[in-house]
Amino acid sequence: MSEPRKILVTSALPYANGSIHLGHMLEYIQTDMWVRFQKHRGNQCIYVCADDAHGSAIMLRAEKEGITPEQLIANVQAEHSADFADFLVDFDNFHSTHAEENRELSSQIYLKLRDAGHIATRSITQYFDPEKKMFLADRFIKGTCPKCGTEDQYGDNCEKCGATYAPTDLKDPKSAISGATPVLKDSQHFFFKLPDFQEMLQTWTRSGTLQDAVANKIAEWLDAGLQQWDISRDAPYFGFEIPGEPGKYFYVWLDAPIGYMASFKNLCNRTPELDFDAFWGKDSTAELYHFIGKDIVNFHALFWPAMLEGAGYRKPTGINVHGYLTVNGQKMSKSRGTFIKARTYLDHLSPEYLRYYYAAKLGRGVDDLDLNLEDFVQKVNSDLVGKVVNIASRCAGFINKGNAGVMVDTNAAPELTEAFLAAAPSIADAYEARDFARAMREIMGLADRANAWIADKAPWSLNKQEGKQDEVQAICATGINLFRQLVIFLKPVLPLLAADAEAFLNVAPLTWNDHATLLANHQLNEFKPLMTRIDPVKVQAMTDASKEDLTASQTDTGAAAPAGNGELAKDPLSPEIDFDTFAAVDLRVALIVKAEHVEGADKLLRLTLDIGDEQRNVFSGIKSAYPDPSRLDGRLTMMIANLKPRKMKFGISEGMVMAAGPGGEEIYLLSPDSGAKPGQRIK
Repeated sequence: MSEPRKILVTSALPYANGSIHLGHMLEYIQTDMWVRFQKHRGNQCIYVCADDAHGSAIMLRAEKEGITPEQLIANVQAEHSADFADFLVDFDNFHSTHAEENRELSSQIYLKLRDAGHIATRSITQYFDPEKKMFLADRFIKGTCPKCGTEDQYGDNCEKCGATYAPTDLKDPKSAISGATPVLKDSQHFFFKLPDFQEMLQTWTRSGTLQDAVANKIAEWLDAGLQQWDISRDAPYFGFEIPGEPGKYFYVWLDAPIGYMASFKNLCNRTPELDFDAFWGKDSTAELYHFIGKDIVNFHALFWPAMLEGAGYRKPTGINVHGYLTVNGQKMSKSRGTFIKARTYLDHLSPEYLRYYYAAKLGRGVDDLDLNLEDFVQKVNSDLVGKVVNIASRCAGFINKGNAGVMVDTNAAPELTEAFLAAAPSIADAYEARDFARAMREIMGLADRANAWIADKAPWSLNKQEGKQDEVQAICATGINLFRQLVIFLKPVLPLLAADAEAFLNVAPLTWNDHATLLANHQLNEFKPLMTRIDPVKVQAMTDASKEDLTASQTDTGAAAPAGNGELAKDPLSPEIDFDTFAAVDLRVALIVKAEHVEGADKLLRLTLDIGDEQRNVFSGIKSAYPDPSRLDGRLTMMIANLKPRKMKFGISEGMVMAAGPGGEEIYLLSPDSGAKPGQRIK
């Protein structure tokens, strides 16, 4: 057995000037799932992060709120920490860049670079606010676009015509801070001589540390020739003063990535068995990975490795870059308010819903990910509730009632169990490669096979037959073991579900290697619902609270469901149709996996239907005839499988079950003859 790996992992540092939103959470959830997977496998994997706490923006916001910058960043750090914890992001250390460890490391690295000849100085001319007595960054200057004449544009580009320019090209420039007309003023600045590392970067960026698309983008900058990087800012500025240079401060992007080292250093100071140099030293054999968004690639793939090289530290093993998040196909933008805050989401929905949806969508590339809220509801309800949890809920009751909760020592599906075992290496490879979408597809494929096998064995039917109880116990014990395997595979994504499943299974916390064993003659605890369906009403409430511009693709939550798709037709006669029209109807045998009430609906039941190769969610207006919907569980019926899905107030209805009767209590679901199996087509 190979030795456990030593891995240090970071996510990009959230800026301590605002709330975390779901776009940010994409990165932290992605990183957390990968870290949990490594720990699940028995590797030493340490996950550190910190708030990025320096810069003019923080200084100015604190001034506006009438508090010190230190108070501001403490308040924001408390908010960020709570959001991350409630989204189950499990940092080993969450620190701040405004910390003594970071001051010491930033000064040390700067001095090493300076002494090695990698720092230059020269005078530059910038706009200066005569009222605030401070130099202005581009984003703090506004004026009229020199190309198209549009007013109130920022100092580096025009939002209307897309032109880019220098702040000095703006017409009628004004300070965005005070409104004063800025003046040009010279100042001595300090520069990191990035071109010194051109050759090293050309080799390192093509060494497999970056995804191909990212390496290609970096190559464009390398081919164009690297420029010296301005690493200083003038007082007043909230940050660390450059050693020996009064009134000169490190630019926020100089000390921000050093914050990774500082957070780990802080952890080492509190954890005697951790050795800082073993992870950051030049000869370190540990692995180091950064997870970042594609908007900050240049800082992490050019400036950062060059700084580390010049100061005598090791470089990252890999930089894992992801794309942006959109919501319902729309770009998220703070300035336009099109974002959902992490806390707003948590006020309405379980964090594990989003963790799973992100996992199901995240490949190893840098493509953007769209959070389609309608698909979000459907996918989570179908996969997690309708497939995974459904296995345990279908089997637990029979074991509890028929054998006092004890799983028998019988494997009723050795080939299927072997298929689950054989799938583990591929799922592990997908996790390792950060191809979470492939891992989820393979896991849900296994869940589909388990559900199909249970439906085929139909323990609910066997249990009604004399002398079949031993077979029922064998089927259900095997079903619970298959469920346990799925939980092991999903644990990095769904730690809460895993913990609740472990309590039901009456086992110690599951590790990846546990997938190779089965439970036998094992006492289960009482089964309690492990996950409930997403209520679309709560999603709507969340978007309303966020004031999102989502109206173009919101679910219609006010319209009544049309007759024939979740509601029984009221009229006794309908217009005639020809034979070809009738022949186009795909009528299938369906197993009612679960029937349940729909909160807030007077007539509807929600039916989870197994049609052989998939499960469907169907709303049916038969509540008056079946006030106890559980007695429909395990029953065969007939459904129209090729009916176009309908958006309803309570979700998506994916077909129509067949029923007859005058209405009220006299509604009867149509059933096929005995011997029929889910998925069979009725001709």
